[in-house]
Amino acid sequence: MIAILGKHVTDERIQEIVEYIEKYEVKAHVSKGTDKTVIGLIGKADPKLVEHMRQLKDVENVVKISKSYKLASRDFHPDNTVINIKGVEIGGEQLVIMGGPCAVETPEQIDEIASLVKAAGGQVLRGGAFKPRTGPYSFQGVGVEGLQMMAEAGRKHGLLTITEVMTPEYVDVCAEYADILQVGTRNMQNFDLLRKLGTIQTPVLLKRGFSSTYDEWLNAAEYILAGGNPNVMLCERGIRTFESYTRNTFDLAAIPVMKQLSHLPVIADPSHATGRRELVEPMTKAAVGAGADGLIIEMHTDPDNSMTGDGVQSLFPDQFAALLQDLEKLAPFVGKRFDTKKQPVTV
Repeated sequence: MIAILGKHVTDERIQEIVEYIEKYEVKAHVSKGTDKTVIGLIGKADPKLVEHMRQLKDVENVVKISKSYKLASRDFHPDNTVINIKGVEIGGEQLVIMGGPCAVETPEQIDEIASLVKAAGGQVLRGGAFKPRTGPYSFQGVGVEGLQMMAEAGRKHGLLTITEVMTPEYVDVCAEYADILQVGTRNMQNFDLLRKLGTIQTPVLLKRGFSSTYDEWLNAAEYILAGGNPNVMLCERGIRTFESYTRNTFDLAAIPVMKQLSHLPVIADPSHATGRRELVEPMTKAAVGAGADGLIIEMHTDPDNSMTGDGVQSLFPDQFAALLQDLEKLAPFVGKRFDTKKQPVTV
């Protein structure tokens, strides 16, 4: 349920209304937009409260939200959420590019790739230190040492870093070294992990489960938001269908749909969505055209010999750089800013 206030209501009056609401043992969540202020009621509201609120001065309307997700809903938060991480804004006018290997392998490997991501115009270095793999004998990552390698490469080259976190026990150590924590497709409904991520303020990139509906995806985001962490991004990375030519089926429509249903930034992962190097470029451009706030793209200096075996979907450095040059030209047509030469990051 939300209470809609007028544009010019003072902060003092908003606080008075919040205090009134919370006397009824529900939590009030304030969201200030450009045209109105919305106060969301979290919890089971007393029917009397609804009637009393309708009569309060400065409350224009009280609307019941039927969706199971509240904080993630655009009804609850009409304006786009913009997450500012050390000068990089995700969800606003800036198109954000996250690039790097599927997994951190050696200090030399991640340092070289970081330099190439920076030179091409990327703002975020991606790399997995803990790798959830389908087979138990596949390369599982280098662990905390990999986090340290990537953090050092990010600092050296002026890049933010993003890495996947797999269990609640590793949330704190991953947050110590990385600027953004990624929840992979297999963990989208790992509710213990989501609850733990709600207790910190480090931004979270929540990948869609490979068989998940939009509602299930947004409810997973709700776990993190309800825990107190407002810094959540949604990532479309393809879903499982009957088609076997591509690794997954890239649900391009998910991008504008999420923009309609939610205020959270939307990132696209064309690498995992297609699993084919030759499809990454066109699907990246299509995602930008569909309204994505950013891309997370695999790039490797020697993809055919990568330790994860995912090299078939990784771009070569020259392909990555050429793609970002094209995005620099494309971005203004969809209301985004992207400059391959000026990417302000303070690390």
